[in-house]
Amino acid sequence: MSTELHHTPESASATTPPRAAALHEPVIGWFDAHARDLPWRRPDAGAWSVMVSEFMLQQTPVVRVLPVHEQWLARWPRPADLAAESPGEAVRAWGRLGYPRRALRLHAAAGAIAQRHGGEVPHDHAELLALPGVGEYTAAAVASFAYGRRHIVLDTNVRRVFARVVTGVAHPPNATTAAERRTAAGLLPADEATAARWAAATMELGALVCTARSPQCGQCPVAALCAWRLAGSPAHEGPPRRAQSYAGTDRQVRGRLLAVLRASPTPVPQSALDAVWHDPAQRARALDTLVEDGLVEPLADGVYRLPV
Repeated sequence: MSTELHHTPESASATTPPRAAALHEPVIGWFDAHARDLPWRRPDAGAWSVMVSEFMLQQTPVVRVLPVHEQWLARWPRPADLAAESPGEAVRAWGRLGYPRRALRLHAAAGAIAQRHGGEVPHDHAELLALPGVGEYTAAAVASFAYGRRHIVLDTNVRRVFARVVTGVAHPPNATTAAERRTAAGLLPADEATAARWAAATMELGALVCTARSPQCGQCPVAALCAWRLAGSPAHEGPPRRAQSYAGTDRQVRGRLLAVLRASPTPVPQSALDAVWHDPAQRARALDTLVEDGLVEPLADGVYRLPV
């Protein structure tokens, strides 16, 4: 592996603060002992497996992703395999993971990988970021987790760990801030391989121990250094944390409409879609947004299908 440092501008840091150095060994040691055995972390997992997992894990728990990830990789072991299928098949295979536009974005990214990169997921952050549907977080995560590159990888779990351990507050802001990126940059190990391990370790620590609702401080490898715990674990005082609702929302209606389309190998008549929800106005609104998002294609005579 190259010893050149690969990082976004915000992650540039010539030296590692002493406090950061004190955190690295216990957190990475904890990860070595307690990390979950996930398919995209195994030595034989390729970059495509990592990329698929990153798309699927956005706003979706690991337990729901595992079976779909396995099915996806069995059917489409390479980006070119997915690119050769219609985007509708990606939506169909997405199942009930939620936020199905991610399936379209992953399909588009697979097509770009096949066309621009010879079917291999690029390792360069800028090339990853240039793929359709790939944002800053996903580009950094794939470069770090698949190729061991040095990047700031800030998901909700990592942000919560840093908020508590360094900043001393219960929860991070609703949206990632420049201050959080500076904190993450200061904590990022200088060594490339260690930085990649740190990124995975802090994410796992937030997922398993430093959880949002019931943090297990007694199991935390850096509890003695945690600013929030040392301050007495004060309650959250910032803006109210956003709660996601589902029952009765347009998201639920969209999901039911898509379930009918996914289950049918042929186009579906309007009458079949009308049967899934009692409110005609909400049902029509949900269907319109599915069409606008490119997840559903209307045909003649009130018939609909997944995109081809």
